[in-house]
Amino acid sequence: MSTLNCPNCGAAVEPELACVRMSTCTSCGTALLLNDAVVQIAGSGGVMHDVPLLFGLGDDVRIGHRVFHVRGHVRYSYGRGTWDEFWCTDADDDPVWISIDEGDVAVQRATNPPSRQTKFGGYRVGEGLAIDRDDFTVVEVETAECIAVQGQFDEVIRVGDTHKFVNAEGLRGHLLSGETWDGGEKWFLGRWHDPFDIKVQRL
Repeated sequence: MSTLNCPNCGAAVEPELACVRMSTCTSCGTALLLNDAVVQIAGSGGVMHDVPLLFGLGDDVRIGHRVFHVRGHVRYSYGRGTWDEFWCTDADDDPVWISIDEGDVAVQRATNPPSRQTKFGGYRVGEGLAIDRDDFTVVEVETAECIAVQGQFDEVIRVGDTHKFVNAEGLRGHLLSGETWDGGEKWFLGRWHDPFDIKVQRL
């Protein structure tokens, strides 16, 4: 891909994949929107304070027999604390999200919405959901705010953006998560993994 430049500082911006729509400048930290040969400023990337994490940008993460390359890092606040999400791709460059929340690790991919009657904002802890013939129970309903972003992503994520989210757990560690914002809604399906089973190859 051709080299682009940050409008804020002039440093080179090199998307790693054609699907990348957002990147943070490695020189000045500015969040950038990428649209073909046009680069626009999307705001600040925020401050990603250093905290102990299992892996980070550029690392290869092995979970079971699969390896994921970490391309983007987002930190969210939900009032009582924070959690980290990493946009990754597998060996076929298919996207996946890996979340770390209080040491717990979940791997999820985009999925269709569950079968339900409830409007998104009306979910309650203990409510049942169903997807792909699997049953889930809502365990968390909160509002989150993006407080820092680094790396590259296939979607636009801005510091200060807020969304409602719901987490529902199924059998054998399966996890169903949904998030909604003005004009949009997304759902993700995956499972929890033991942190001790994760192998990391550092950048």
